[in-house]
Amino acid sequence: MTISRTVCLQDGTQLPALGQGTWGIGDDPTKRVSEIETLRRGVELGMSVIDSAEMYGDGNAESLVAEAIHDCREQVFLISKVLPHHASGDRLLQSVEQSLQRLNTDYLDLYLLHWRGCTPLQKTIEGLEQLRQGGMIRRWGVSNLDVDDMNDLLSCQSAKNCQVNQILYHLASRGSELVLQPYLNQHQILMMSYSPLAQAGRLQNQLLASDVLRQIADRHDADPFQIMLAWCIRSGQVLAIPKASSVAHVDRNAKAVRIELGQDELSLLDQVFPAPEYKVPLDII
Repeated sequence: MTISRTVCLQDGTQLPALGQGTWGIGDDPTKRVSEIETLRRGVELGMSVIDSAEMYGDGNAESLVAEAIHDCREQVFLISKVLPHHASGDRLLQSVEQSLQRLNTDYLDLYLLHWRGCTPLQKTIEGLEQLRQGGMIRRWGVSNLDVDDMNDLLSCQSAKNCQVNQILYHLASRGSELVLQPYLNQHQILMMSYSPLAQAGRLQNQLLASDVLRQIADRHDADPFQIMLAWCIRSGQVLAIPKASSVAHVDRNAKAVRIELGQDELSLLDQVFPAPEYKVPLDII
């Protein structure tokens, strides 16, 4: 089985609706072989978008990704992210060079500002455009920017080249639906969902305890996590990047693209996990 459901960047690039996240991998040597096998299996299944960041394990995640894709780089849409205090001038250049070295590649398919810091957005965009024109990155975008931040961004020169906003989005974190998601759709900026299964802890336990979620999963001969992923990518305008902990786990994630939730099921989930009725601050972890 390969991923068949896709989303589209504003430059026309088609990407699978499910990719792979790498937050928290690469730190435990005893898990290294399994983590590499998991990423490789995901690529085999068509989950060819791999998202990382210089911050993840102080580069350990990027180094592990390099091992996983050493013989299939051209099959992978590779993403990394720069810390906000590195996001201009020589620091930006140094960051991307170090990420490229750790990832053992000549270019990134997409490079994101990890979150907004004190660096003026115009300075960051100027640096990203220089990297793009120089071939070190092919596209750029942002992460964790809410509507006011996006307004500031799009008032900058060359901001029309922003391809992606990567945000926290899952069944129990729907604050972006009211204003931010329509805004991104209007400007043809793809939304990427990190932690689409909710970070392990209270919220994830709350989701898994839902009778409605379990009943819908049973209808589809699926598990609740697969329903959460199917829900996340239901619109065709969201790319989700769940992290998998094993080959079996990534196999289960991939099967979520086969699940089509009916309107009655979506309505039931809306009742149990409603979107807010008013603008709330963007959730960030």
